[in-house]
Amino acid sequence: QLQLVESGGGLVQPGGSLKLSCVASGFFDSYAIGWFRQAPGQEHKRVACMASSDDSTQYGDSVKGRFTISRDNAQNTMYLEMKDLNPEDTGVYYCAAEYSSYCSGWAAMDYWGKGTLVTVSS
Repeated sequence: QLQLVESGGGLVQPGGSLKLSCVASGFFDSYAIGWFRQAPGQEHKRVACMASSDDSTQYGDSVKGRFTISRDNAQNTMYLEMKDLNPEDTGVYYCAAEYSSYCSGWAAMDYWGKGTLVTVSS
């Protein structure tokens, strides 16, 4: 059983930056990791994923070039660095992990955090 706890959300102005963290309760180097966003009234959407096998990354089209996913296996922590934020990035951000080489969709992940709210507004 793996527990995930996010932190780092908050209110930020358009064009600003935030870095989210997600601490796992145990070793997760064999897990693919991902960050998902749920905007009000919408389904969970994957914004970034990192494979367990080779640390290759995938990003949603709307965040490419602005968001960076990373992991520190020694600290059992994953990160999502977000730059040039805009109001469409607003939502609850969840980290998730899957005991697999690559990320699947939200429902197929094995473990999820409870989320951290990011609000982009002036």
